[in-house]
Amino acid sequence: MHGFAVSGSYLLPTAAALAHRATTLVPDLPGYGQSAARDHVLGLPSLARALLEVLDALDLERVVLVGNSMGGPVCLEVAHGARDRVAGVVLASPAGGMHNQPLPRALVQLARDVWRESPRMAPVVLPDYLHFGPVNALQLFGELVRFPSLERVLRTPVPTLAVIGTRDPLMPPRWRVQELGRLAPPDLTIAVIEGAAHAMNFSHPRELAHVIGSWLDGREIADDPEEPGLAQVLEIRRGDG
Repeated sequence: MHGFAVSGSYLLPTAAALAHRATTLVPDLPGYGQSAARDHVLGLPSLARALLEVLDALDLERVVLVGNSMGGPVCLEVAHGARDRVAGVVLASPAGGMHNQPLPRALVQLARDVWRESPRMAPVVLPDYLHFGPVNALQLFGELVRFPSLERVLRTPVPTLAVIGTRDPLMPPRWRVQELGRLAPPDLTIAVIEGAAHAMNFSHPRELAHVIGSWLDGREIADDPEEPGLAQVLEIRRGDG
């Protein structure tokens, strides 16, 4: 599930890295990417309903949802509203919450992240931003930063994996992530990819896929031995200081 103002194109590297173990689907929600343009931007609840309609149209009864940035809150909305349809949720750099408030602070964080992302991502997402439009982007971004991500994550009714990048300015600092780890319910796992910024699904697709695969299989989350030196993956367990 893609982030705000962009299509699912930048998710394809991670989707391809996971395709050996399951069918991976990367839809563009209404108003995004290859979907038809709309005269108004949809809010998070409406986007969640649209995602459920996609599952219905594809006759998918139960799925694992993977969302980056805004895609995280959209997946959380689906999990809270239709838990029988969701086997698990993966939140890669989930946006929203107190760390992104107020809006000017979130805009500064977003600007800082631009310089930390892979330059190869610019030609992939820039056409999407232009298609979505700055007015729509600002409106939706304002709603996104107000979304209570932390509260929803801690109360998610399905197994959940949250993956944080250490170079992501939109995510809380390490001490806050560790605090969340201590508060985490049994079904919530938190992992950290060293060196990743916000769009880890594009810059670190193999590492993210390795973390997701380990979590799905119930294996210990550790660094991918086939990707030495690119990222160190750490699992933060409940009770860690």
